Amino acid sequence: MNGSLRSALLGDLERHAFAAGAIDRRVGAETELIPVESETGRRCPLDDGPLALLPFLRRWGSRQGWTEDLTAKGAPCFLLPEGGDLTFEPGGQLEYSSPPCRSPSALLALLRGVVTPLRTAAESEGITLLAIGLDPVNGVEQAPLVLRSERYLRMAEYLARCGPAGARMMRQTASLQINLDIGAEPWLRWRVLNAAAPYFVAIFANSPLSAGADAGCASARAQVWRAVDPERTGLPWRAHDPVGRYLDFALDAPALVVRTPADEHPRFGDWAVRCGAALEPWHEHLTTLFPEVRPRGHFELRSTDALAPDWYAAPLALATGLIYDPPSLHAAADLLGEPDTELLDRAGRLGLRDHTIGRTAPDLTTIALEGCERLGAGYFHPADLDEARAFFERFTWCGRSPADELRPPRGMPSWRTNVRSGSAPHPLHTVPM
Repeated sequence: MNGSLRSALLGDLERHAFAAGAIDRRVGAETELIPVESETGRRCPLDDGPLALLPFLRRWGSRQGWTEDLTAKGAPCFLLPEGGDLTFEPGGQLEYSSPPCRSPSALLALLRGVVTPLRTAAESEGITLLAIGLDPVNGVEQAPLVLRSERYLRMAEYLARCGPAGARMMRQTASLQINLDIGAEPWLRWRVLNAAAPYFVAIFANSPLSAGADAGCASARAQVWRAVDPERTGLPWRAHDPVGRYLDFALDAPALVVRTPADEHPRFGDWAVRCGAALEPWHEHLTTLFPEVRPRGHFELRSTDALAPDWYAAPLALATGLIYDPPSLHAAADLLGEPDTELLDRAGRLGLRDHTIGRTAPDLTTIALEGCERLGAGYFHPADLDEARAFFERFTWCGRSPADELRPPRGMPSWRTNVRSGSAPHPLHTVPM
């Protein structure tokens, strides 16, 4: 690639993806839910049938003051008066995206005010919105692609060439993503978030089941992502020239938004050399990259399985306490060292049973809680911090994750567990097939 073209794309990343804004210490979230029929466990259709998700959302949303709209890709969505929106993932998973909030406690109040009553209302109509990292009941054949925009069709076609994981990722997974300001000390924040990604995978692993059976790992969602396409996932970090490393990552990834006459997907860098660096396809290409931490004018941490609302305080405390409190940020950098791709793979498979992760996670969570306390009660309310601490006491400091409470006891049919709630405080119960 010639120097001027590379310089133009590098400058675009510096001005947009990695640029620190004037405001710091905000936090946002994107939380996904998997809709299934409460009585059968089958996936809910989107818009046709008695338990279709979209008609329910229209009924519920009309009473909540929601405004229905269309996304840029032509899919239905809902704009909420509290802020944020509800959209659909390719397999019909429901996603609530919050606006940026001034504090974790403000975000928690917003998430609880939207997600908890929505799940309760859906359950009353026979729809369970699973807060879990991977559909635990249905195989990929029972989870069709319900959004068929050109983008998703191209993505599905390309990822199918890489193997079956792409279809599972698009149609069966659900996560809790945390959005953080780039702010002060951006490169140390970038390093710590990438180094902490395996710990977020392991600590909040919540998908031990797949197609009605034990998946054999703590986070089946994370393992699906490891198999999707290594050229557009993982930890693209380098100590020197971090933006240049991310540029190389983006240029080396095959292009999903453009095609050659032979219907191939060239490396984006090769295509850009032949066709020029038009910013519209470049920006679209960046949205098809799925590293554990994605720079988007903020840092999007993508490593956490979907969790029940009762547990939201813990990942928010871990993220904000580590990143926004300077002493904790530096302590975490010393504790974690450099980002480790091999550790990321072990995190999904072994969770906190991995020796390195299990030994380090309690210290990491303690550093984060201390950081939250220093940030003050006006930022992280003590009651919310108590909820986060209770999670770590129950799970992390005992070497366990939520996945350990979702695995069925020996002798019980493999999927008879509390997957309807996605949260272990509720008794085990069966969802008939």
